[in-house]
Amino acid sequence: MNNLAVKCRPVWLTLGLLLLTACSDSAIPEVEALVYEQARPLSDFTLQDQDGQQVTKQTLQGQWNLVFLGYTSCPDICPLTLAKLKGVYNALHAEYPLQIWFLAVDPKRDTTAKRKAYIDYFNPDFLAVSGEHKDLFPLVRELGLIYAISDSDEQEYAVDHSASIAMVDPQGAVRAIFKPEFKQGSVPLINAKLLITEFKQIADHF
Repeated sequence: MNNLAVKCRPVWLTLGLLLLTACSDSAIPEVEALVYEQARPLSDFTLQDQDGQQVTKQTLQGQWNLVFLGYTSCPDICPLTLAKLKGVYNALHAEYPLQIWFLAVDPKRDTTAKRKAYIDYFNPDFLAVSGEHKDLFPLVRELGLIYAISDSDEQEYAVDHSASIAMVDPQGAVRAIFKPEFKQGSVPLINAKLLITEFKQIADHF
């Protein structure tokens, strides 16, 4: 009996190591981004892109998506982030099907023509999407982002919005949130190099 136990021990040890290896392989990558083990599906929505074409949940499907909130009158975070996203797109889109979304949350000023001129400066293949607040806000909330706009009659006003970027998977569900870096004396911006690295880890895993 003892001899049998001794002979079987290496077999059980091997099986145990195989199980541990399998569990390790399926673990979520250790990244700085907030990653959802269970992706968060988005509800149906209807918005318009910079060409006046209807955009729905189905537009998200079939490729990876990076979604950033902003507005065309934004003085710093939006243009700087979109410039970084241009580099991110150039680094990734040959290997991963990818769409960049600029979700304009100031529909009062961000007309179709203004959004088109704005996004064309960075990349005309990007989407610059907007709509009424009743359509925008539920989507933004489900993305895990936020914005706030004052009810003002002034022509010039600021819009508070997240500087984070949502990663939406090819099924149209939120998979991760990339958070900006906060440095003293600087506006919060994403680390493009880190985002590229972590995007690959997350996309390859799921």
